Amino acid sequence: MIAVGSDHAGYELKQEILEHLKERGEQFEDFGCFSNESVDYPVYGKKVAQAVASGEYEKGILICGTGIGISITANKVKGIRAALCGDCFSAEATRLHNDANILALGARAVGGGLALKIVDTFLDTEFSGDERHARRIRLIEED
Repeated sequence: MIAVGSDHAGYELKQEILEHLKERGEQFEDFGCFSNESVDYPVYGKKVAQAVASGEYEKGILICGTGIGISITANKVKGIRAALCGDCFSAEATRLHNDANILALGARAVGGGLALKIVDTFLDTEFSGDERHARRIRLIEED
């Protein structure tokens, strides 16, 4: 199950991604926002991050104008490894090496066609499980 959220700047791209997830046969929940009306991205970043951190959702997708603010917000939640990706190589690497559980996208930085390919890459790539990567994840998560 995938938790999806955006602010107003990411709303249109989120709608494209939700349709794409349907076409892929993915199960997901839309955590908002639900229009182009101005909202505060931390509200939606936290909702999705908390849903993923709880274990109820396997992965998350967050979108704001740049992807920066919403990824910073998500990464404040314990257990979240949100990665801002603007290309497929980064999406693949963050899954293989970092076992990232949230993909962040910048709607003003990435077009719809590329964004959908980034989503596919993120969702289709498994964590490598290599000990060196697992060790680094443990180091990231230490208090």
